[in-house]
Amino acid sequence: MTLVAGVDSSTQSCKVVVRDAQTGALVRQGRAKHPEGTEVHPHHWWDALQAAIADAGGLDDVEAISVGGQQHGMVVLDAEGEVIREALLWNDTRSAQAAVDLITELGDGDVVAGAQAWASAIGSVPVASLTVTKLRWLRDAEPENAARVAAVALPHDWLTWKLAGGMAEVGFDGLVTDRSDASGTGYWSPFTEDYRTDLLERALGSVPRLPRVLAANEAGPVAPAFALKPVLGPGAGDNAAAAIALGLLPGDVAVSLGTSGVVSAISSAPIADGTGLVTGFADATGSYLPLAVTLNASRVLDAACRMLGVDHPGLSQLALSAPAGADGLVHIPYLEGERTPNKPMSTGALHGMRLANTTPAHVARAAVEGMLCSLADGIDAMRAVGVPVERVFLIGGGAQSEAVRHIIPSVMGLDVLVPTPGEYVADGAARQAAWVLSGSDTPPAWSASSGAEVMTGEPTPFVREQYAAARELTVDRPA
Repeated sequence: MTLVAGVDSSTQSCKVVVRDAQTGALVRQGRAKHPEGTEVHPHHWWDALQAAIADAGGLDDVEAISVGGQQHGMVVLDAEGEVIREALLWNDTRSAQAAVDLITELGDGDVVAGAQAWASAIGSVPVASLTVTKLRWLRDAEPENAARVAAVALPHDWLTWKLAGGMAEVGFDGLVTDRSDASGTGYWSPFTEDYRTDLLERALGSVPRLPRVLAANEAGPVAPAFALKPVLGPGAGDNAAAAIALGLLPGDVAVSLGTSGVVSAISSAPIADGTGLVTGFADATGSYLPLAVTLNASRVLDAACRMLGVDHPGLSQLALSAPAGADGLVHIPYLEGERTPNKPMSTGALHGMRLANTTPAHVARAAVEGMLCSLADGIDAMRAVGVPVERVFLIGGGAQSEAVRHIIPSVMGLDVLVPTPGEYVADGAARQAAWVLSGSDTPPAWSASSGAEVMTGEPTPFVREQYAAARELTVDRPA
């Protein structure tokens, strides 16, 4: 049996799966936690990866490894390859003003023109999540650290580099990435398939070393710490890795409920949405992966559980006991600010409170519906830029909620496919590793979408309507 491994280094934890390269059968797996916060030193990811590998029984019998990971995190390295400062993660919003500045500058003072100019250049309009804005923040807030930057990497790039031995074994020449993660930086173009170093210099004030972008099935360095010295695949951003695991095709949309909420689709052409609602990323196979991303997903459910003093099954029971629309109670779930729409300084809110609907059941229903309406807005944004929406897959930790599974088809107005729960990002990375090992033009046939449960429900368009009315009352507050 030939074994491959996939890694998911997410915001909250690190997961490792070991699978049969031919069949995709799961052989073993492991995991370890990451520290909380929006600013984390990368050595915590490395320590968690070592712990997750040990928990999975080691990788000495594995012949290829790929790393999937959270996108956008800013890892800055000095000339010796040492991390200069803690990485700012995708959900760190301190670079919100930097995003505004970059848009305004590229538009010569015209924000609308600047937004379209960025979208035409990189497929996306800068928001606080993108790496390019974090580099501008570094230049402005910590100029001494900015002056020391010799190389910039993303979380999955840095972990792959560390597995290859880092500076001692491969130097900066061994820094590699893939097109999906590169397309989330804000300085790589899905239109030209190359870095836009002019935009990088505009942000940071210099052009440091960047990871080499590998093709989807191209082998990178080897990992010398393991007995078989396995080949390292290019890896992928988390959503692109999940798309590989599910075997998504054009017309398929994945709704992922993790720390963030993500609506992702496969497109045959790059997207340039000047409104910023859809980010025009590349995928990890050679196609494109337009995304609509919210900062608030499963943590909305966590917060509702804390507020009501129940666990997640209890929250589902309450939510399903209340009527659709929660008798007019609407939850706007911007608990950590928001990215789509771009309101980084906004807060969550409950609207339409009356004596009759201020019950635990109504609050629970409103929390679930608010989170789902936010993601349904993402699907609408996809359609608006011409992305077909034919099948919807529900994945992520939030998909384990009974209330979410039963309410989402009514909110979306579509049947929803729920695959067997799994570690989709790590599974997609493992499938990529098997693809690299095979040398084939196409990935192996195994995927995680077979046997998906179909959830149906009566459409409830009035839920979306009352949410939209309340959403417009939400304002961005000063920092």
